[in-house]
Amino acid sequence: MRLIQVLVPNCKRDEALRALDREDIDYVRTDEHSDDLDAELVTFPVPTQAVEHVLTSLREVGIDDDFVIVSSIETARTPQIETLEERFVNGTEADDSIAPEEIRSRAMNMTPGRPTYYAMTLLSALVATAGLLLDSPAIVVGSMVIAPQVSAALTGTVGLVLNDRRMFLDGLSSLVVGLVVAVLGAFAFSWLIRSGGIVPVTIDITAIAQVQQRISPEVLSLLVGAAAGAAGAFGLATAIPVSLVGVMIAVALIPAAAAVGIGLAWGNAGVAMGAFVLLAVNATSILLAGLAVFWYLGYRPEGWMGGNLRANVARDRIGTLAVVLVLGAVVLVGGGLVLGQHVAFENAANDEVRTVLDEDVYDDLTLVELRTEFHDGGTASDETEVTIVVRRPADVPYPTLVTSLEAALEDRTGHTVSVVVEYVEGSTSPDGDATPS
Repeated sequence: MRLIQVLVPNCKRDEALRALDREDIDYVRTDEHSDDLDAELVTFPVPTQAVEHVLTSLREVGIDDDFVIVSSIETARTPQIETLEERFVNGTEADDSIAPEEIRSRAMNMTPGRPTYYAMTLLSALVATAGLLLDSPAIVVGSMVIAPQVSAALTGTVGLVLNDRRMFLDGLSSLVVGLVVAVLGAFAFSWLIRSGGIVPVTIDITAIAQVQQRISPEVLSLLVGAAAGAAGAFGLATAIPVSLVGVMIAVALIPAAAAVGIGLAWGNAGVAMGAFVLLAVNATSILLAGLAVFWYLGYRPEGWMGGNLRANVARDRIGTLAVVLVLGAVVLVGGGLVLGQHVAFENAANDEVRTVLDEDVYDDLTLVELRTEFHDGGTASDETEVTIVVRRPADVPYPTLVTSLEAALEDRTGHTVSVVVEYVEGSTSPDGDATPS
């Protein structure tokens, strides 16, 4: 529910009141004589979904937006309020979108000031780095809650769709610079941890489950990023209660940025590149998904002419929009190709490993897990490591397994592959199930 206060000059009072009467709105009039202006302050409650409709009706009779206050209220009891609720909340004119002025205010209030924003970003990056190295999902989730990047992304998108260039540039620059700060902070923290001997220098960071999830992104991770960005836009632009905390957790930008820093600190280009691709694609997905949702809900730049594309293209505003769409498409297509290459390599490795283990000599082996280092097609590294965990009978050696797997994988993929085999000792129960010893 919203309470609207509009300053109506006396010369336009009758037209404004007739417009409110046509909408069945109950209002209160207060004489206003400040600054030698003869006017009335007209106050009335309406459902949230009716704000833009009512303000548009007032604009059509000549009431400018020079003095309009829209505030949130818990409830209202007036003779016609139930009729308005039935009309705009449950009826044929029901629409969950809110007024552009309100969405602009919401977006501006979401993002903290620059010092606070970057401080929260750095702290979230440190927490995420610790969570990844400790392999703690709870700590990683905590870092996502602290991170303010989603609010910056949505603020930039609102600025773009409403043609507020300053708002757009502030949101986009906060997002990009914030992610750079997160990567640098994670790198410095990881380097100190590694140099100080807090964790072993020889630790295999690709074997840490939380790190592995950020360096081997799949198509589903892209869909999650886009869906979370769309959900955040719906929550910002409508009366639907959507928690941005849930969006922040789903998008997971900060853990990916922390993984980039960890990869750089350990000198592992494959880890850094895999996490960077996930980071870039997810950030772009949020922006484009938010833009699509705002456009779907009917938000347009001021002066946009519906059904006249040529007139809109001729305006300066289309330049910024076109640049964003082109850059976003480039990032998504480029990232999609890189991720597709990795997924194809991972699927080929899975198929080939299973083919090798199906040979008679390896009948007693059971594939437990297969992990592949991020495969970039030789961009950062000429060799890709594949780690295979198999269960075997106790104390039974398989001296040729590694060479057989390496040869099979290199023949299948056409790339140099380094194979690491980890054995889990086990025995076979009478019903044929493997049990650890």
